[in-house]
Amino acid sequence: MAILTAIDQYIDKKLAERMQALSLRSLADNHTLPDFCSNDYLGFSASSELKEMINSFLSSFPDYPLGSTGSRLISGNRHFTEELETEIASFHGSGSSLLFNSGYDANLGLFSSLPQRGDTIIVDELAHASIIDGARLSYANRYTFRHNDLQSLEDKLKAAKGNIYIAVESIYSMDGDEAPLKALADLADTYGAALIVDEAHATGIFGWQGRGLINHYGLQSRIFARVITYGKALGSHGAAILGNNNLKTYLINFARSFIYSTAASFHSHLSIKMAYKMLRESDFQNEIRSRIVFFKQEADPVLTKFIPSASPIQSLLVTGNENAQKLASEIRAAGFNVRPILYPAVPVDKERIRICLHTFNSEKEISSLVTLLKEIL
Repeated sequence: MAILTAIDQYIDKKLAERMQALSLRSLADNHTLPDFCSNDYLGFSASSELKEMINSFLSSFPDYPLGSTGSRLISGNRHFTEELETEIASFHGSGSSLLFNSGYDANLGLFSSLPQRGDTIIVDELAHASIIDGARLSYANRYTFRHNDLQSLEDKLKAAKGNIYIAVESIYSMDGDEAPLKALADLADTYGAALIVDEAHATGIFGWQGRGLINHYGLQSRIFARVITYGKALGSHGAAILGNNNLKTYLINFARSFIYSTAASFHSHLSIKMAYKMLRESDFQNEIRSRIVFFKQEADPVLTKFIPSASPIQSLLVTGNENAQKLASEIRAAGFNVRPILYPAVPVDKERIRICLHTFNSEKEISSLVTLLKEIL
């Protein structure tokens, strides 16, 4: 038997700590139950119509490559991709857009390359890990402010130095609540800060034809940069950073997650293009809104146990990893695919069952799930 090295011992120790805290993650393939856990809010990922649109378009490109063969700066760039970026920018009312392979790559590239030593990044405490990790890779001063707390943010702004960047999500992925975007833009203007908004969970859901909350509130000209992702409501993969032309050129030259990544495939970019076409042709926003309203009406007696949210993300607070895991298992055993969100993914005592609503969830399914929750709670 091999003697454990110091590294092996460290790994064993950390895994044992996670097991003891009942927070050890593992992979599972469970797609047989009604989906109340994925980010496929509009059902695009399994849409036969979207697949048909993609396949029909592919027939015009019989020799399309399976892979991009290199980074955008070497051999992976195509005229089709550049036209798509122009289309994305126009759809969202932005000067330009630059495609990345994922939302994580986009945030990592943006926040690690733009803020410099002596600058300041101020991040909402509930912002996505990709924003936090990107900020960590920069040499800028980093602060967090209490979630959606404008006074807490202003306190940090008063102490900020250099170029100042404020980072928030328009819809928060774990709570499902909305950032006070207009007030944030006002504060950014007052202190000469650049406001950066991740629209991952708002794209496709809010705004005319799913343009997002920034467009919904008419704030396009007041936001320095936006991150739009395609692996959620648009059912595809990848992300785009929206901003002015100079920002795009800067990212092409300095964002390492863009420069040193093999570009996404032609098929991936085509899927994004067709997903936008779907958004423009049907009122998916009204469809998902009707599911959210129905869920909240049905859940009214127990709605106080949920974090207030007008988005498809409805989070039921359950204190403790063990309690959250037990409740999730009980719900899955009854026939609904839900997942517990455990510490350390969320703060201690903020563990939850994160219920995601979709256009393909029938009222019968939603009503049955809510009935079960009422019985359990």
